[in-house]
Amino acid sequence: MSQEVFEALNRALERGEDAALVTIVSSQGSTPQRVGAKMLVYPDGRMVGTIGGGCYENDAFWKAREAIQTRKPLLVKYDLNDDFAQENGLVCGGQMQVYIEPLESTPRLYVIGAGHVGFNLAKLAATIGFKIHVLDDREKFANPERFPDAESVVVETIPDWLQRADIPSSAYVVIVTRGHTHDLDALRSLAKRELRYLGLIGSKAKVKRIYDALLDEGMPVEYLQRVHAPVGLDIGAVSPEEIAVAILAELIAVRRGKIHDPRVAAVSMRWDRLDRVPAE
Repeated sequence: MSQEVFEALNRALERGEDAALVTIVSSQGSTPQRVGAKMLVYPDGRMVGTIGGGCYENDAFWKAREAIQTRKPLLVKYDLNDDFAQENGLVCGGQMQVYIEPLESTPRLYVIGAGHVGFNLAKLAATIGFKIHVLDDREKFANPERFPDAESVVVETIPDWLQRADIPSSAYVVIVTRGHTHDLDALRSLAKRELRYLGLIGSKAKVKRIYDALLDEGMPVEYLQRVHAPVGLDIGAVSPEEIAVAILAELIAVRRGKIHDPRVAAVSMRWDRLDRVPAE
């Protein structure tokens, strides 16, 4: 069983998919599974393996999904006493501890736009372990010579490629294209996806115009509230190099859990401010 779990975990990490490993680390008395039993939980609710079934496994399952989001491990104690066993239909009466460990794949950064900001962002992000993927419709800017550290450099119409691209939910995606139309097309394709991070470059007024256009098309406001826009931490950045640093700082903050719920808390505050910015 452990081999099946480890093989599934290896495949998930190779695909760029996060998961949580649930392991029984101690037990006393009568328990459904012995120490070392493992269960792998994916963000979308899939499971491989078991720690014995029943309501406590269901509880561990939900805690594992939460741990994937918070990226914080948990040690949970279950007391399978008579009352608990009767309530949940278990024929056991021991105690056990379960360790829930969130496991992150090597982060993948999709840079949508290979201009000056995208170039500097990809260059910097590669030095701290991000796997870089670049998309642009201009071969002059998007080529392996310009992005030697990238895993992939795609030259194609941006919305066409995004519509069929298999981007994992653990991915970080930054939209830094050269104009309003390309940003709008990219956000139209990406906002509906579940992603670890989605950022859009631009002034507040420009972002508002793009949001208004998508809302007029019927896009749910909840999708747009998950977007980091304007992208990056506010450090007063001006040059493409400085803007890349600001964006990368925000990616690191999300990756390390310093922005605990970026798609709701931080983004909703930006949305509130954005609502009060008049269009240019």
